[in-house]
Amino acid sequence: MAEGGGAGEARAERKARADRKTRVTVLVALGANLVIAAAKAVGGYITGSPALLSEAAHSVADSLNEVFLLAALHRSRRPADSRHPFGYGKERFFWSLLAAVGIFVMGGCFSFFQGFEALTRGARDAQSGYVAGLIVLGVAFAAEGGSLLRALYQARRQGSGVRDPALRTVLAEDGTAVLGVTLAFAGMTLHMVTGQVVWEAGASFAIGALLVFVAYRLGADAREQLIGQAADPEPSRRIRALLAAQPEIDNVESLLTMQLGLDSTLVAARVDLRPGLDSEEVELVSERIKRSVAQVVPEADQIFLDVTEAPADQSDRPQAGTGRRAGQRGEHDADDRDVQGENSSPRLAE
Repeated sequence: MAEGGGAGEARAERKARADRKTRVTVLVALGANLVIAAAKAVGGYITGSPALLSEAAHSVADSLNEVFLLAALHRSRRPADSRHPFGYGKERFFWSLLAAVGIFVMGGCFSFFQGFEALTRGARDAQSGYVAGLIVLGVAFAAEGGSLLRALYQARRQGSGVRDPALRTVLAEDGTAVLGVTLAFAGMTLHMVTGQVVWEAGASFAIGALLVFVAYRLGADAREQLIGQAADPEPSRRIRALLAAQPEIDNVESLLTMQLGLDSTLVAARVDLRPGLDSEEVELVSERIKRSVAQVVPEADQIFLDVTEAPADQSDRPQAGTGRRAGQRGEHDADDRDVQGENSSPRLAE
């Protein structure tokens, strides 16, 4: 059954607005990181500060990751096709995983390298350029803080904004950048005061550990989504309650969900229908149930109902289902989707 034109257009417009806001947030972060990366690299080269060089690598990694996120925003909105019938929503999770790898390799590993380099070879005794380096870090703190505030503002405006892996990555990057700049500032200051390079080396190690931790968390989240993570418990609870409340359903045997994208969820339910329904009634009931599910959980745009076989003592009643699969969008004839097997049950699917 086709989705209502007005409702479908309104939903598409909401998605487009959310993407535009996220794109602006990513572009703001990209611009800030490019400028800051250049300033940190120049300052680190002049001063020889390992902490400042670690922060330069951090900003370069963040800049590359923002490019990944822009690609995710563009590619994830491609319409479904015959090769990818459920759409391209998981593109966001894939590019977020690449961003996590970038943070780990370019940021974390380089920071550890700078820390070891400082401990084994020492740093320059002349610290005349450190004041300029501290000024660079102060400017970087202001820029990164502004980008973080922009991301936090969007996440707050969008009630479920933090579900967006692109926005979540920007939040993690900017928050880590602010903390990393603080660590670098502290390491450089203590080095200037004490003359001991170990403080800067320690700051580099701390920045590296922070980046590795953030990369691990972002990568783990992306991995769960790519494997096929279930919907949040609350939407699943609402769907199960709605199905159980239908007078035509005797029992909900199982309910499976999987997130296909930021705002796309697959719902598959196996249900027992009450005796006495003919195939025409089953079709009408299934369409009504799917409309209700879509209203209760708007992101549930792929809904499949599997009607189990009747008990033996009810085998003489009209079969509640004929292998017909009815989709929410009604793009294919039901008979083309019949599934035949040794113990196949009558099915109704979206």
